[in-house]
Amino acid sequence: MCGIVAYVGKKQAYPIIIKGLHRLEYRGYDSAGVALLKEEIFIYKKKGKVSVLEQHVEGKNIESCIGIGHTRWATHGEPNDENAHPHFSGSTDIAMIHNGIIENYAPLKKELIKRGHQFLSETDTEVLVHLIEDIQQKEKVTLVEAVRMALNGVIGAYAIVVMSKNDPETLIIAKKSSPLVVGLGENNSEFFIASDATPIVEYTKNVVYLEDEEIAVLTPGKEMHLMNIKKQEKTPYIQQLELNLEAIEKGGFEHFMLKEIYEQPRSIRDSFRGRLNVNDGIVSLGGILDYEQKMMNAQRIIFVACGTSWHAGLVGEYLFEDLARIPVEVEYASEFRYRNPIINENDVVIAISQSGETADTLAAIELAKSKGATIIGVCNVVGSSISRATHGGSYTHAGPEIGVASTKAFTAQVTVLTLMALRLGFKRGTIPQSRFRQLLSELNSIPDKIQKLLNHSDENIKCISSVFKEAKNFLYLGRNYTFPVALEGALKLKEISYIHAEGYPAAEMKHGPIALIDEEMPVVVIAVKGASYEKVVSNIQEVKARRGKIIAVVTEGDVLAKDLADYAIEVPETDELLSPLISVIPLQLLSYHIAVMRGCNVDQPRNLAKSVTVE
Repeated sequence: MCGIVAYVGKKQAYPIIIKGLHRLEYRGYDSAGVALLKEEIFIYKKKGKVSVLEQHVEGKNIESCIGIGHTRWATHGEPNDENAHPHFSGSTDIAMIHNGIIENYAPLKKELIKRGHQFLSETDTEVLVHLIEDIQQKEKVTLVEAVRMALNGVIGAYAIVVMSKNDPETLIIAKKSSPLVVGLGENNSEFFIASDATPIVEYTKNVVYLEDEEIAVLTPGKEMHLMNIKKQEKTPYIQQLELNLEAIEKGGFEHFMLKEIYEQPRSIRDSFRGRLNVNDGIVSLGGILDYEQKMMNAQRIIFVACGTSWHAGLVGEYLFEDLARIPVEVEYASEFRYRNPIINENDVVIAISQSGETADTLAAIELAKSKGATIIGVCNVVGSSISRATHGGSYTHAGPEIGVASTKAFTAQVTVLTLMALRLGFKRGTIPQSRFRQLLSELNSIPDKIQKLLNHSDENIKCISSVFKEAKNFLYLGRNYTFPVALEGALKLKEISYIHAEGYPAAEMKHGPIALIDEEMPVVVIAVKGASYEKVVSNIQEVKARRGKIIAVVTEGDVLAKDLADYAIEVPETDELLSPLISVIPLQLLSYHIAVMRGCNVDQPRNLAKSVTVE
């Protein structure tokens, strides 16, 4: 979950690293640090955000053409200066940064202490860099060989960058279960290393994504030397980045989250562009074509995901069962891997992840693959670990999502799952032709309807937000297709405003949560037109009878639910199957404006990081 940036070449390393750390700060912002080599290794690190580190470094010696940087999401050891990365070896000849968790660090540390090592932090990372130096001195081997031997002895996940004052023009990198990408300068004149491509895109489009258990030696003027921890030589696979610098800037918006909310008409359109042909009545998904028959004949489909992606999977369950008539289960990836699930070769597992690097989802994929299941990926990042681990899949094409709270990722994932369900339903003959074409046309119109909603609803939502910004609790209610939207709305509010919120199926309210209703309890009800509309209206009346405050998301022109509500947000009418794509937008804006009014850091909420690459 931490962010890694490193550089070696002819340029000054510090400006490249510090800019990269700002771009990776969504991965963690408990502390930040850099190590720069100029005859000696100088480490500067501070608790807090990258801006705090910049202030700390002012006036210090930062001249160096090689350096490593890190922004931390704390796992081992509280956020403080000592636990911040980079970490020195015992002699201070070696420095290292690390993203991941070394699970057997405790026994390793105990053994190293017996050998005389002294540790300055509580981190697992410091144990690893001490282990590397211990092996190098004891075995009389090169640094890269010491790194290889050390990694063979650790259990866990890692993306590491190692530098040594005894080899001032070389960086050694390695990865397992944590992402790492290398940007290649022209003629290998320089190398850029990062947790993802956002710090690299400004300098080069040529990149190599390391695979698990690979080690690379990077020296300017020399070819990238790649091998695995078994000492088998590998050939780097160079890819072209599909990322524009403009996409990772705020573009005039106050926050990335707001920008990404407003990007949803484009990101949804990009997610079905080239896949949806309304005139000819065609849905085509090339990434799953080879496995389409397997999906059509599947005994069941299992969605595995975490957080917002899990909510998208819940919408997918409704869509696949409704349109394709295939049984679906939706699993938290973090639980799926530990509960000894029954999986067989007739199952299809669809893994959903924005980053494509979610550790729990990757582990669920490996478990399902070991049982013979077919694995399909739905993710946003080209070249990500999940895209490489799956048999086939579809990219969402949402573009970079920098805000920690996912917004456009959710609607892009739901869009792709809708296309899959429509395609499978059409091929299986479970959707009448007229209904199929109607849904294609309606899906094609969704971006324009969201744009209309964004143009006309923001001020109303701001006013509602100002009324409820000091609330202690929220309840979100939905039925059928809007139940997952209620869960997602509650999650957004929790994530960025720190207000306790829960999502429920509206009918379940009277089985417990109704006990919480009083005049202080705001209840957000998604009451758009659909098969359960009258039932939802009855649930609104139940809340009103107990003096709860109703914020209703209603279909334009609706009178009944709107009149019952204390506050109403109108959304354009759409087919019930596609209602999550529209009804979630007001909930994203509501959480955003409440968080801003409460003075919260919208893009970097406390304790969270964007890409969860550790358990």
